[in-house]
Amino acid sequence: MQVLGLFLLSVGIFASLRSRRYLLMWRSENRSSLLSASITQLVGTAGGIYLSLELLFSFLRIPEDWWNPSTFVVEPLAVFSLVLAILQPFVIQLWLKVRK
Repeated sequence: MQVLGLFLLSVGIFASLRSRRYLLMWRSENRSSLLSASITQLVGTAGGIYLSLELLFSFLRIPEDWWNPSTFVVEPLAVFSLVLAILQPFVIQLWLKVRK
C-alpha cells in the first residue's frame, strides 16, 4: 500500500511539474496599470488597519455591538479603516511639511 501511495505521489509531482512548465512557456509578462496598483495598495493598507483595529478592540474587550447593526449597510470599522488608508498619504505629507 505504501509503494502504491509513493508511486501515485511521484506521478502527481511529475504531472504537476510538466503542466507548470507548459504553462510557463505560454505565459506573457503581466503589466499592471497605475490605477490597479494604487487600488491594490489601498485595499492592502485598509485591510491592515482593519485587522489592527479588530485586534485592538478584542484586546481592550470593546464589545462588537457598540453600534446598531440594523442602521448600517457596511461595517463601520471597515469604512473607518478605508478612510484612514485614504487620508494616510495626505497626513504624512502634511507632517513632513510641518516638520521642515
